Amino acid sequence: MASKEAKISLKAVKGTRDWSGSDLLLRDHVFETISNIFKLHGGTPLDTPVFELREILSGKYGEDSKLIYNLEDQGGELCALRYDLTVPFARWLAMNNVQQIKRYQIAKVYRRDQPAIARGRMREFYQCDFDIAGQYDPMIPDAEILRVVAETFDALDQEIVIKLNHRKILDGLFAVAGVPAEKIRPISSAVDKLDKEPWEAVKKEMVEQKGLPEEVADKIGQYVLNKGTVDEMIKFIRSDEGLTANDEIKAGLADMDLLSAYSKELNTFDKISFDLSLARGLDYYTGVIFEVVQKPASNKEESRYPGKPTKGKEETSAGVGSIAAGGRYDNLVGMYGKKQIPCVGISFGVDRIYTILKARRGDKAGPSRQVDVYVMAFGGKEFDGLLLQRMSVARQLWEAGIRAEYSAKVKPRLPQQFKAAEDVPLAVILGQDELADGKVRIKVLGTGKGGEEKKEDEKDQGLLVSRDNLVEEVKKLLQQTTSLPIR
Repeated sequence: MASKEAKISLKAVKGTRDWSGSDLLLRDHVFETISNIFKLHGGTPLDTPVFELREILSGKYGEDSKLIYNLEDQGGELCALRYDLTVPFARWLAMNNVQQIKRYQIAKVYRRDQPAIARGRMREFYQCDFDIAGQYDPMIPDAEILRVVAETFDALDQEIVIKLNHRKILDGLFAVAGVPAEKIRPISSAVDKLDKEPWEAVKKEMVEQKGLPEEVADKIGQYVLNKGTVDEMIKFIRSDEGLTANDEIKAGLADMDLLSAYSKELNTFDKISFDLSLARGLDYYTGVIFEVVQKPASNKEESRYPGKPTKGKEETSAGVGSIAAGGRYDNLVGMYGKKQIPCVGISFGVDRIYTILKARRGDKAGPSRQVDVYVMAFGGKEFDGLLLQRMSVARQLWEAGIRAEYSAKVKPRLPQQFKAAEDVPLAVILGQDELADGKVRIKVLGTGKGGEEKKEDEKDQGLLVSRDNLVEEVKKLLQQTTSLPIR
């Protein structure tokens, strides 16, 4: 007797998920909101392959390189799934000799991370990137990127804090504290964990795992545990003569002076927290770096001396950590081509933003589809379903850009039609007698009312209108009953 075949495990791969119905509509809303902001700032769309040559991706992500998904040999080419959208963009710039562009891209990326789906941490997830590439005067593009961030989250009705630092200032701090040049990137990765771990744990990693002398680690702690407004932190750094003597810190402070002025004009200054603990683990950043987190529910202002961060401090309000991140990377394109092209950009984490929006929506599920009108019919014993007439009315609505459906049965029962019309704001109801007079009824579903202008004896039956006026009346009622856009 042949052995039974093993049952297939019907589940999505760990760290991935299927999207459907109201969840997908909510995610599409995020996509549309973000892309509209990108277009507002002159963004040009770009799409790149989901996998790249391994040599393109290697050496760009520091300690996170272990999270890259490598693929098997493909006809002599060693490939890997893209880790982000920034490195493929830099490769595209160098390959096509593009000198100047505002580019945006919305696409999936892949990381072999430990997933936490409830907090929006996935192995396959979408990023929405906006980058400005080209030779410009200092900090002007950087200030616009921060404006894009502010506009996006304002449009999504989310209060945020933009945590910001400067790689030159951070590297200068490490140098002044006594960190050897070859250990600056590993120490930077350790400091970047301060939003999730207490200082004692970070210090222990620097001393015991990274081999840093304890007195050097203590000196680092005197600097990186400070944050405040841009102006407060510029003043704080300049008050230390040891710091201002460092050339990298001087260059970083010159940039921050400009950013302070520009952010005030672009109305982003109050959203920024200049946080000296922010490091960003990716190796390619060269200037300003930033992460966006949801504003804490306490609504307390950022303190210049916050004390020791506690575990999970940034995740208490939303449970998802950073929801966007980016920075300046002036040397990345030059790794692939003969010419350096300075760049600065931001990447929005769509899955984490979605997690926040869904949590805010609570138990109330959104609509699983976007339909404006359900066309139905009913009658007596001689009722034949009025299929052709329902098709005709649906076509009339479609041609007017109104989203409509009808039952795919010849003689549908009325209760079944109302069941199929759940979550649809309007019904157009056809009856034999009304059609003979060239009329139909429009009913607002879920209220038992068909509009303001109706006779008392028409109560619960809907608004009687002529076929010629159907589109006009439907659009009028849709404006009153739904926020769904009419094309």
